[in-house]
Amino acid sequence: MPTGTQTDAHVPPMHALARRAREASGILAVCPAGQRTAALRHVAAGLRDGTEALLAANRRDLEQASLSPFFQERLTLTAERLEGVARSVDALAGMEDPVGQVLAAWQQPNGLKLRRVATPLGVLGMIHEGRPTVGVDAATLAIRSGNALLLRGGPESFHSTQALHHVIQQGLARAGLPEDAVLMVPDAGPEHLGDMLRAAGLIDVTVVRGGRTLVERVQAEARMPVLAHAAGLCHSYVHAAADHELARKVVRNARLRRPGICGATETLLIDAAIAPGLLPQIVADLAAEGCTFRADEAARSILPELPAATEEDFATEWLDRVLNISVVEGVDAALAHVVRFSSRHTEAILTEDEAVAQYFMQRVPSAIVMWNTSTQFSDGGEFGLGGEIGIMSGRLPPRGPVGPAQLMTWRYEVHGTGQLRP
Repeated sequence: MPTGTQTDAHVPPMHALARRAREASGILAVCPAGQRTAALRHVAAGLRDGTEALLAANRRDLEQASLSPFFQERLTLTAERLEGVARSVDALAGMEDPVGQVLAAWQQPNGLKLRRVATPLGVLGMIHEGRPTVGVDAATLAIRSGNALLLRGGPESFHSTQALHHVIQQGLARAGLPEDAVLMVPDAGPEHLGDMLRAAGLIDVTVVRGGRTLVERVQAEARMPVLAHAAGLCHSYVHAAADHELARKVVRNARLRRPGICGATETLLIDAAIAPGLLPQIVADLAAEGCTFRADEAARSILPELPAATEEDFATEWLDRVLNISVVEGVDAALAHVVRFSSRHTEAILTEDEAVAQYFMQRVPSAIVMWNTSTQFSDGGEFGLGGEIGIMSGRLPPRGPVGPAQLMTWRYEVHGTGQLRP
């Protein structure tokens, strides 16, 4: 814990909150698993019982925010979305608790017995923008994994996040756990972000989800390890051996189901051998639902009316009803495009040729690669992980969707019978 010469009167508010979270984390980490489960059940019930109050808080944010239609959609809560979150929390409550799981066990020739046992990381700092339900995901995953959480949402969703935080603290209290296990910044002041990033020794790991500017600042300034949620510049590659009807359905879902999520496909790659017949059908499918396009020269030779794409377009995460299109000469050209432009989040190949699918999947550098399905499945809940605190695309673990089992470290337990080292 930081010492220095600061008196309590001069401790930044975020550091004082982090100290409270640190104390609560010690209780959460060793309490019975059933108590953490009960807290999650109470949170799910609170989301359902408090729907009207939560929607009212969300309306305050929407009235004050000056946002694009896309960000407005991300910020908006509905009764249906809250019920979906509640169902996810219920599912998380039904999962096996990771705390104390024996990850490996062995015995040495001298009779020493060793075990590697899963333990919580400690205190997580969560920094995010946009969707207020991200805070619920983070808090409930922290509870399931025995970690305390210090939450700083974006100022545009402050009232929504505050109301959701109240539900979470009520759930903890009803389970007999300290409310300080999940704490939130006291206001929307910008100074709290810097204070969190300087709270080394109080916050063990910082998780950041947001735009590139926020993520780069956190990575540059944080004095503790950072888990940075990946930008989602995802690709769907339609190979020459793809089933055409499957490809049309999957591409439509991958781009348009929810255009603003990180797992949405931003770029369609399609083999030149099938593009003249299939690409006009895909474009017509998506255009009928308001999608617009940016196309390379080969795609425009088939559909001249499409706007020309620039290199910047192919490097853009649109998060909207916009699709980049490139016609490629085979799987190696598709891989070259992915390597050049991808954020290494999620890629998909659509083909009936298993050998080609395996070739593509083995060579893609991304954290998630899919075969004959939508990139929008890149989600911890869809993976059976009980949700996600983010999707990480770096080379070191954790990688991909980070659920409760990935929010753990471990300790080694050594059991002896009096052995002495010679």
